[in-house]
Amino acid sequence: MKKRKTILDIGQLKQQGEKITVLTAYDYPFAKLMDAAGIDMILVGDSVGSVVSGYENTLPVTLDEMIYHCRAVVRGSEQALVIADMPFMSYQIDVRDARLNAGRLIKEGGAQAVKLEGGEHMAETIRAIVDIDIPVAGHIGLTPQSIHRMGGFKVQGRQEEQARQILADARAVEEAGAFCVVLEGIPCDLAKEITDSLSIPTIGIGAGVDCDGQVLVIHDILGLCDKYSPKFVKRYADVSETISAGISDYISEVRSGAFPTIDHSFK
Repeated sequence: MKKRKTILDIGQLKQQGEKITVLTAYDYPFAKLMDAAGIDMILVGDSVGSVVSGYENTLPVTLDEMIYHCRAVVRGSEQALVIADMPFMSYQIDVRDARLNAGRLIKEGGAQAVKLEGGEHMAETIRAIVDIDIPVAGHIGLTPQSIHRMGGFKVQGRQEEQARQILADARAVEEAGAFCVVLEGIPCDLAKEITDSLSIPTIGIGAGVDCDGQVLVIHDILGLCDKYSPKFVKRYADVSETISAGISDYISEVRSGAFPTIDHSFK
C-alpha cells in the first residue's frame, strides 16, 4: 500500500523549497486521477456548492454534504493528504460545535485535516481544534463565506490598513497551530511578505507567484464551469467540448438506431 502524505511532509516541502500542489476534488473519479498524477494535497472544498450542486455561492453547503463528498475523495486517493472544508456555520457559533463538526469530517468523512476561513477572530477556534489533534489549514484574504461583508468576490488587501490586518491574520493563524494557510485574492507583494514571514506553508489562489504552493478548482482548470472566469485561473484543458460532442453523438445514434448494435447486445 502506498504511503499517504502527512502534515509533516507538507511542512518539509516548504523547508526544502519545493512547491506544493493542491487541487479540489469532490468525487472518486477525479480524486483517483489526480492522486495517480502525484498531487500533494486534495481539498474537498465547499466550492462543491458552486461547481457541482449549482448553488449561487458556497453558503448553502451543509456538513452532511461535505462528509459525503469527502468519503468519495478519500476512497479515490492513496497518497494525497485530504483536507475537508468546514462549511458555513459549522464552526462560527462556538468552539464546542467547531470541535464536534471538525471531528465528524475526520471520523465520518475520513479526511486527514480540515480547513476553515478567518484570521485573528478565528484563532481561538483553530487552537481548540488543533488541541484535540485535528490538523487545521487556515484561509485568509478573500474568504468566500464572507462575501456579503466583502460585497462580493473582490481582491482584499490593496489598502494599507486592510493589508496590515491580513498580515496579522496570517500570524494569528500560524500561532494558533495551523499547519498551512490558504491566501486567496490578495496582491502578490502582500502574499510574498506573508510567505517570507511564516514558518508554515502558504497556499495561493489568486495570490501571485511567491506562495509555497498553489490551489485551483479542478472544474476551472478543465473548462467544466462557465459560471465565472477569475483572472487567476489558467485553463489546462477544455473537456467540456469533448463531453458535449460525445453526448450529442449518443443522442444522434440512439435516435437513428445506430446504437445499440448486435455487438452491444446479449445472446
